[in-house]
Amino acid sequence: MSNTDFALAIEDLTVSFDGFKAIDKLTLYIDRNELRVIIGPNGAGKTTLLDLICGKTKAGSGSIKFKNIELTKMAEFKRVRLGIGRKFQTPSIYENLSVFQNLEVSYPKGRSVMGSLAFKCTDEVKARVQVVAEDIFLSDRLDLEAGLLSHGQKQWLEIGMLLMQEPELLLLDEPIAGMSARERELTADLLQRICKNRAVIVIEHDMDFVKRIAHKVTVMHQGKILAEGPMDKVQADPKVIDVYLGH
Repeated sequence: MSNTDFALAIEDLTVSFDGFKAIDKLTLYIDRNELRVIIGPNGAGKTTLLDLICGKTKAGSGSIKFKNIELTKMAEFKRVRLGIGRKFQTPSIYENLSVFQNLEVSYPKGRSVMGSLAFKCTDEVKARVQVVAEDIFLSDRLDLEAGLLSHGQKQWLEIGMLLMQEPELLLLDEPIAGMSARERELTADLLQRICKNRAVIVIEHDMDFVKRIAHKVTVMHQGKILAEGPMDKVQADPKVIDVYLGH
């Protein structure tokens, strides 16, 4: 398979902070329509890896190609425009706006905003909001102030705000943190649905949840990849048990 076939191709990626290699010659390939989960002990470099992909942190050396376009020198906002969406650990939503407005403001403007198109655009936005709200289980909450949602619903809303932009690569850092058991189940369904036409990378600690959603699991340790493959294979790997699952 040539590199152009991957949604994301990372090769020999390295970044150091004060001489400490947070990511150490890491190589990782993500397929289109793949849901990849990255696991590993704290300090393994998981969040740093997402920071490097979205441009929050600059790479020291190596390559990050998305849709075969080199990202390492590209500004963060340009990566968003290319189709990369990132959700951080704590939800950042507009608490005092309604669910509808939160989704509406996330719609990528500037596709050609001429006065004459404004009305047409609004219908388009409304239609998109409805589709996304349905996806994230909030279609009956559109008029509710976002601050009144449960913690889990806020997490969904933030995923929805990213989906409004129709990203082709979605990066999610611990999306089920603080969720109820029922919300976790629904989130597993949600993630399985949204990777149908995009690649999704999830960082997660909850092994039962990982088992439910992962197409493939990557185990990181000290900035490197320790193991990779289906969950059952990774779980049975003596190196992984030693470093991670044994604790």
